[in-house]
Amino acid sequence: MAQPDQQTHAYTPGLRVTGFAVLRRERRLPLPGTVHVAVGQAVTADVIVASAELPGDVLSVNVANKLGCMASEVPDRVKVAEGDAVRAGDVLAETAGWFGRFKTVCDVPADGTVETISGVTGQVLIRLRPLPVELAAYVDGTVAEVLGREGCVVETRGALVQGIFGLGGETFGELHALVDDPARPLSAAEIGPDCAGKIILGGALTTPEAIEAARAVGARGIVAGGIDAEEIDRLLGRPLGVAITGHEDLGLTLVCTEGFGLMPMAERTFRLLHERQGQRASMNGATQIRAGVIRPEVIIPDPAPGAGQGGEGLEAEQGLRLGSAARVIRAPHFGAIVTLVELPEELQTIDTEARVRVLVAELPDGRRVTLPRANVELIQQ
Repeated sequence: MAQPDQQTHAYTPGLRVTGFAVLRRERRLPLPGTVHVAVGQAVTADVIVASAELPGDVLSVNVANKLGCMASEVPDRVKVAEGDAVRAGDVLAETAGWFGRFKTVCDVPADGTVETISGVTGQVLIRLRPLPVELAAYVDGTVAEVLGREGCVVETRGALVQGIFGLGGETFGELHALVDDPARPLSAAEIGPDCAGKIILGGALTTPEAIEAARAVGARGIVAGGIDAEEIDRLLGRPLGVAITGHEDLGLTLVCTEGFGLMPMAERTFRLLHERQGQRASMNGATQIRAGVIRPEVIIPDPAPGAGQGGEGLEAEQGLRLGSAARVIRAPHFGAIVTLVELPEELQTIDTEARVRVLVAELPDGRRVTLPRANVELIQQ
């Protein structure tokens, strides 16, 4: 009988929560455009680092149908030429009429540029005005690299908190704490005008009512332990599905650091964020749990660049170590923050009769449990 492979390793995903890291964020346009910054330039989160124009949609106008003429007659009826700029309401084409009267007129339906006049189809194609795209730096930092005409890489140093789930895209604002206990839910009644333009720090749970209250006063985002999974569909007005999040039009950004339901924020995460309240932070709710994992994040750039620990080494992934903190991601201890106390080398048989690598972890109440290594998520510090 073949011996088990002693080199087998279980995949242990990592969740980063650190008071200091060197972070690089790529800012890339969807098509080549103009880059407005240079390497070494200091930028703030709201600085436009690159811009471009997306080609507008093509609008087809059936001139032959509107004028009641043959398609071959359309080139003689149009009052514009290919390449001309036109505005909504301009005369696009017209019939000769009778003695200059009783003309049938076809107007331009929208601003744009005449792209094609066809005597075969009887249609005129109008390219609508291009859509401007502006790309902000997202974080306060320094331009580390310019990516040709497509964008740049912004480097910053500071605290990083990765979450489990998020909604909404990139935003930034001053951190503003409304609770003093990581186990206390965020109440809509606590959200007032002083939250305008800020990122609200909650505790164990945020509700649709709290999100609506934050949106009403103009808050930029909410960071809390969890949200009721059933409330997400109601909040969005549609089923969430399994696709990547981050494009939702909520009026603000949401990052849940622990998961779904009444989930107290991890003490270390709560303390790290609260120690930095009043500082400006950037956050992104984009989440993808399938291949190419994307985690929602909160970044608090250090107000004194270069302070703290140095070196790129903090960007490196950490492996399982004794004393490491981890979150359990399977029942029956789902959501618990544990400390790794033993890392046995031998494969062990679990309840499913599979032979896997395990670890021994200490629960918050002091009990020790044996878990498959794949059932924990390392909190990288």
